Amino acid sequence: MKYSSILLLSLGLLSGVASAGGSTEAGIGGALGGVLGSVVGQSIGGSTGSAIGAGLGGAAGSAVGADKRSRGEAAIGGALGAAGGNVVGRSVGGNTGSLIGAAAGGGAGGALGNYMGNKSDDEDRRYNNRGRGYDDRRHYRDRGHHYGHRKHDKRWRHR
Repeated sequence: MKYSSILLLSLGLLSGVASAGGSTEAGIGGALGGVLGSVVGQSIGGSTGSAIGAGLGGAAGSAVGADKRSRGEAAIGGALGAAGGNVVGRSVGGNTGSLIGAAAGGGAGGALGNYMGNKSDDEDRRYNNRGRGYDDRRHYRDRGHHYGHRKHDKRWRHR
């Protein structure tokens, strides 16, 4: 019974998180990792093991599904979301509630962490390109007039 509910929950998450956009993979990875970590942690160490396992699984799943430059942020978001969702879900709905909470929290945390990591990279890129003067070689515009030493005084030429 427990494994069939995990399978149905996983399929529901795969269809429901598809509207997240670019962070879809990080959200799905965080949700599935949170659920699987919660199940393994529950079998090893009870409710505390379930929360720890959900956190580790959410971090791993989010990092696997995230973009290369924002894996750290996605892992932190997935870990915090899955562990917090597990604890809140257990207090609301028992073991099944803890699985649902770990999935929802891991998915949301992983997707949000990936999104915030991408936004941070975009802001860094914009900040580094701002404030450059015309002395910067990247903004040098060549007008094609190359006269050398004959540029200013043209009276000496033979006419």
